[in-house]
This record gives sequence, C-alpha cells and structure tokens, in this order.
Amino acid sequence: MAAKSTKSIFFCQSCGYESAKWMGQCPGCHAWNTMVEEPVRATARKSGERKRTGTVAAGSGRRAVSLKEIPADETVRYDTGIGEFNRVLGSGLVKGALTLLGGDPGIGKSTLLLQVARLMSAGGRRVLYVSGEESLSQIRLRASRIGEFSDALMFLCETDLDEISGVIEDVKPAVLIIDSIQTMSVSEVSAAPGSVSQVREVTGLLLKIAKSMEISVFIVGHVTKEGTVAGPRVLEHMVDTVLYFEGDRHAAYRILRAVKNRFGSTNEIGVFEMGERGLHEVENPSQFMLDGRPKGASGSIVTCAVEGTRPILMEVQALVSRTAFGFPRRQATGADLNRVNLLMAVLEKRVGLALADCDAYVNLAGGVRMQEPALDLGICLALVSSFRNFAVEEKEIVFGEVGLSGEVRAVTLAEQRIQEAARLGFTSCILPAAQASRIRGIDGVRLIGVRDLGDALKAMGIR
Repeated sequence: MAAKSTKSIFFCQSCGYESAKWMGQCPGCHAWNTMVEEPVRATARKSGERKRTGTVAAGSGRRAVSLKEIPADETVRYDTGIGEFNRVLGSGLVKGALTLLGGDPGIGKSTLLLQVARLMSAGGRRVLYVSGEESLSQIRLRASRIGEFSDALMFLCETDLDEISGVIEDVKPAVLIIDSIQTMSVSEVSAAPGSVSQVREVTGLLLKIAKSMEISVFIVGHVTKEGTVAGPRVLEHMVDTVLYFEGDRHAAYRILRAVKNRFGSTNEIGVFEMGERGLHEVENPSQFMLDGRPKGASGSIVTCAVEGTRPILMEVQALVSRTAFGFPRRQATGADLNRVNLLMAVLEKRVGLALADCDAYVNLAGGVRMQEPALDLGICLALVSSFRNFAVEEKEIVFGEVGLSGEVRAVTLAEQRIQEAARLGFTSCILPAAQASRIRGIDGVRLIGVRDLGDALKAMGIR
C-alpha cells in the first residue's frame, strides 16, 4: 500500500495554474485575486515502481506510428431526435464524445438534456441521467411536463463518482448525462465539490470512461457572472465539445451555440422556444425574429446575418435623440458598442450627420447577440432613419460591411442572404455594389448595389 500525505497547493480559478504559495496575480493567465488554497493528497511512489526517464516510462513498449498505420474508422453518430441540436453538434452526437453544456441558471440546460434523453431512449438507446442537484421526485415533476418516458432511460441521484462508476458498469448506457459537474466529487481528492482540483479530477475520470467504454457523455457546467463556465479553464480544453445555452431566461427563445467542436463546425447555432412542455426547436428563425416588427416606424431596418451556413434575418432598431445633458449616452444591446461608436463617427465624418450631442441606442430585436460585419450597413441606416425621423420601406433589406472611409464592402454568402429574404417576401435588397454585379437575378427581389453610405442613403430615400 502506497503511503499518502496531504498538502496544500494554490490553484488559479481561471486557468488552473498551480503554485506552492499564494500570489496576487496568476503567472499563467495574469488574472488578479484568483488563487485559492486547496488540500491535495499526494501518493508516494512504490519502491518497486518503474523508473522514468524524463516524462516517458522506460520500456513501456509504446512506439510512434505513421499516418498510414492509423485505421480510418468512420465516426459513429447518434440521432438526438432534435434537429437543431444535431445541427450544432455537427449532424449528430458522436459515440464516445465528452460534451460540456453551459448556461445561466434557469436557462433550460437540464430541460434540454432531459428531452434529448427521452427521445434517444425512445429510439432504443440506453441512457443514464445522473443528477447531483435534484432528487428523483423533483426530476419526475419536471419530466411530467415533457411527456412519456421509456424504461430505457434510467435515473440516479448521486454525487460520488466512485458510486456512479459502479452504476455505469451495471447499466452500460450508450449516453451518460451528469448534472452538474460542480456537484460531483471523488474520494481521492479531499477538496470540496466544485473546487478546481475536484472539477479537474472528475472531468478527467469522465473522459476516461467516455473513451474506454465508448459512452457519449454530457456534463452540465455552471457559469460565472462573466458568462464563462465556472472552474478551471483547462476544463474546456479537456472536453471534445463546448456548448453554450444563451438567451434571456424571461424571453421565449433560446440559442444553443458551439464554441468548441472537434467533430463539426463552431459557427452553427440552434434556436429553441421555451414552452409549457419544454423546449421546441424553431425551424424558421428568421420569421421568428421578425414577428412583431413595427410598421411605418423610423429607426427600424431589416438586415441579415449568417451563423455557420444559416442566414438569419433580424431587425435592427435605433433611437437617436438630443441629449438633455452635456455628455451623450450611447448603448447597444446585441451589438458591439465599440463598433456602434465607430460607425457613428463614420456617419459624422463621411455623411455630415451631427450626432455629437445626441443620445443613441441600438438594439437587435429579440435579444439576439451578433457581431458580424454584415450588420454595419443596417446599423448605420437605422441610425440615420431615426435621426431624420424617416420610415424605411417595409419590404426592403440591407447588408454590407462599412469601412472607415464610408465605403460599403463585400460580405460572405451574399446570394444565400438574398434567397432567405426572397423566401420571406422581401422585394428589394441593398447590398455592396461589388457583389450586386456578380449575383444572378433572383425572382421577385430587386438588387440595388451601393458603393458608399451616400449611395445607400439615396437608395433608401432617406433625406
């Protein structure tokens, strides 16, 4: 039996950097006041343990292989039963993948995974749902609102990963759901659940289970006030996929976004709507985003952004008014405030609008957050429309990047944006002149190419 001793080590809560003493600033990520002290149990080496040379065990029998020697096995994917969820994962759940799902409290993380577990178990796959935050009766109350569940879905309320590992050996599920990672612990680490060392150790063991037993594992992670997953940053590096569930918990819609995906694109998003019976996928997000759009109101422009391969139409709203104080107020919701300030400076310099003494508020309707350059032209025209109190034509859409000289530059996937606009009944599109000349005519949509902001204002009829 190896001798064990307990000591304390300081960990950085942001990046997981280890230090023998406390420091005000982490040397790894340079964050301030993130070092916390946690006990660590060290195991002494056995007397007969093999000696190591550098970092590789001598005589381990391992050898390097060439790319030709690696078998080209096709990736096995499971259908989750939810099309929007499959899209974000990359056409389905990969067998043996470890996926981290983060989001604000009450946003719907547990509800989404419970619906995925229900649909996959109904398809004949065995699913084990482990909860460290709710009792079995609480889970049943929440599940009763979603629908009927098959016997292939098993539930367990436990926080000790050693006990959970034994249940996994007995059940042998195809999919394992851990809700949440901050409540789990292992007996070998004496730190409290949710600490840096516990989260890192638990995630490492779950990764080993996923790869060795070929089980697709979902882990739910809490988020900090900055919106990132709580715990060491190394947690996101250990998993295969990192998903974030975004949106206002008081609003009807939710957006699922992949920020890391080893098996697919990180640009795709899934749109969901929260209802009485759980989350429902929104197959036409453009129509969903434009519902309730005001008619004949100034400062309202429809533009198009692209997430992955999906064009999404959305409304840009702007409100410009004279300030009653000496310092004007600027605010942006859903868009980058620094970008809005830059575009307002371009309007002042290149178009001659006197915005220096005006309050300006920009909002992407529906609460969606986008930072694509193609929104620049829509933001500029919405600001001018509000400033001039001029209502834009209802069936007109604009997109394009605006440079510091006021020029309108080309953007990606212009033809797909126009096709999406035509599908929703838009009859006119203002776009960069460089692309308008190259795109073949699309039935029912008049293309207006503009070279700069002055051309765009003339095309919109804004005086």
